[in-house]
Amino acid sequence: MSRTLALRHAPSTKPGAESALYLHGLGGSSLNWTDLMGLLQPHVDGWAIDFNGFGASPPPRDGDYTPLGHARAAVEFIEQRLDGQPVHLFGNSMGGAVAVQVAARRPDLVRTLTLISPALPEVRPNKVNIMLPVMAIPGLGEAASKRVAQLPIEQRVQGTIKSVYADPSRVAPQRFAEAVQEATMRSEFTYADDAFLQSLRGLLGSYLDSGPRRPWKLAELIDARTLLIYGRKDPLVDARSAYRSTRHFKQADVMVLEDSAHVSMMEFPGIVGEAWTSRFVQR
Repeated sequence: MSRTLALRHAPSTKPGAESALYLHGLGGSSLNWTDLMGLLQPHVDGWAIDFNGFGASPPPRDGDYTPLGHARAAVEFIEQRLDGQPVHLFGNSMGGAVAVQVAARRPDLVRTLTLISPALPEVRPNKVNIMLPVMAIPGLGEAASKRVAQLPIEQRVQGTIKSVYADPSRVAPQRFAEAVQEATMRSEFTYADDAFLQSLRGLLGSYLDSGPRRPWKLAELIDARTLLIYGRKDPLVDARSAYRSTRHFKQADVMVLEDSAHVSMMEFPGIVGEAWTSRFVQR
């Protein structure tokens, strides 16, 4: 593979099960899918990758941190590691934007598409998400990253959890410990902040695309059955985007979870798992 990726594998308990590929959000990693991957093991052979520059994956050799660049890595993984067999594709936040790129440009590789709070152009400013375009400004983002790096790692992790969960107390102690362990590891990587900022800039840059391959136009090209899940209490992706989604995705089922925020697959893995199996698993 031209991109080196770290991954997690949840082998299916079902012989000959189809594969699922899980794509994490900005600042996240394959760890974000742990609970959902476990719940879906009876149905799919689960693979979660760390995007280049995130988790344990090194930076991309080509320096491309755009959603399309990350999508190329996902496509390479499917083609080379999964023999080009179509997958059930999951994406959260930035991973949702990447999944749209994959599903629209390579429909032969996608059986079904599940998007959880996908980062598509529909931004209504609030006190949380208004900081993202500010951080994308060259110089300001780097300065903010340096300030955050001075905080204790546990405090950083708690801050992240607070921004993506409706109720941070839902985080299990084991999951918190795993997040701290990973953050500690990444604090040693000199490229970590740059990967975050460049991916943020690439994502926001896609919001400004007015061409025929802009995100919502790509959504209209997707033929795969699609499940979209939003959290009513999500401060990053407004749940009202759900209504716009129904106008662009051809075969979309849309759910809005009233007591969830940005990472519904982590906050309510059971509900997300049941929503997926009820639509895509033959009983």
